[in-house]
Amino acid sequence: MKRIVSLVLAAAMALSMVACSNSSSTNEEPTSSAESQSNNEETNKDSSGAEIALVTDVGTIDDKSFNQGSWEGVVQFAEEKGISHKYYQPAEKSNQAITTAIELAIKGGAKTVVCPGFLFEVPVYNMQEKYPDVNFIIVDGTPQDGAKENPVYKVGDNTEAIYFSEEQAGFLAGYAAVIDGYRNLGFMGGIAVPAVIRYGYGFVQGAEYAGKELGLNPGEITMNYTYVGDFEASPDHTAKAAAWYNEGVELIFACGGGVGNSVMKAAETADKKVIGVDVDQSSESETVITSAMKNLQNAVYKTLTTIYDGTFSGGREVNLGAATNDILLPMETSKFETFSQEQYDSIYTKVSNKEVELKDQTAGESPTDLGSEIVSINFN
Repeated sequence: MKRIVSLVLAAAMALSMVACSNSSSTNEEPTSSAESQSNNEETNKDSSGAEIALVTDVGTIDDKSFNQGSWEGVVQFAEEKGISHKYYQPAEKSNQAITTAIELAIKGGAKTVVCPGFLFEVPVYNMQEKYPDVNFIIVDGTPQDGAKENPVYKVGDNTEAIYFSEEQAGFLAGYAAVIDGYRNLGFMGGIAVPAVIRYGYGFVQGAEYAGKELGLNPGEITMNYTYVGDFEASPDHTAKAAAWYNEGVELIFACGGGVGNSVMKAAETADKKVIGVDVDQSSESETVITSAMKNLQNAVYKTLTTIYDGTFSGGREVNLGAATNDILLPMETSKFETFSQEQYDSIYTKVSNKEVELKDQTAGESPTDLGSEIVSINFN
């Protein structure tokens, strides 16, 4: 189901702007979106490339989310080793545009191309065969041929496909929220792709687990649950979040890239709270009490290390989670009232040791199929 969903969505979506950006021999922080576009235009005048390249999925490398987390892994490794690196942004969200961006990177000298997102499945499937001497790191996706029925999946010997146990991160966030005293929750996902579904299903199960620990009654925790259909910030998403808050929702887990910014805006107006996603989003708004993180930076850094030290195995899918310290809540920046580091460490150990059995997106067609009792779900 995971791969069918991602294939259908990959053919349907539409992206943003233009080609390639700045090489990084400096320690500068990621620039703003406007500055990134300016840098892209300036770099396009220079045909030189870089040894390590990242091609963006949705947004830019300063999106405070998925792309930025992956890019920071590239920057950390490349600057430590003194290796040239650059990011490229496709002209639009299509297999052809993504393929063009990958080939531009390779023609510029890239020996490793990092591809964050399921939209890279078809392009990487083709590129890994066309360029056997180039290594590919694809995050949240497995290379496949794009067939509408019975697609063929293949991770080439020069490719590693990285997945995360997002349901574990969502579980930690839901558990912490309920232990901290929240009872009226919301989950606002972007598009119902596998990673977003896993976050949401984990969030439900974390809230349910905490409710049982606390001895709460059936239905004592309520949760509004939806997918808004895109990963963009928009007035419509702000309005929806505001309506939820007005109806009594105290906290929304915003799992959708730019959708999170819309939710934060509504939370600021309503004096309510938000849980961020993918990376630590505490700096985005005072309303963010924590973030359900996957350690994108560390995952990309570790895989680049294996490529350069000769231990890269390739040809495989890797699933990262609590056991590898690749999902987490950023406790140092979290704003919990009562949920403590000791409580976090205890539940994290249980998740890491699989003492807590979690269902992912294959559990059913909707979060109501998870069978929660204490958490009453309004799925729309």
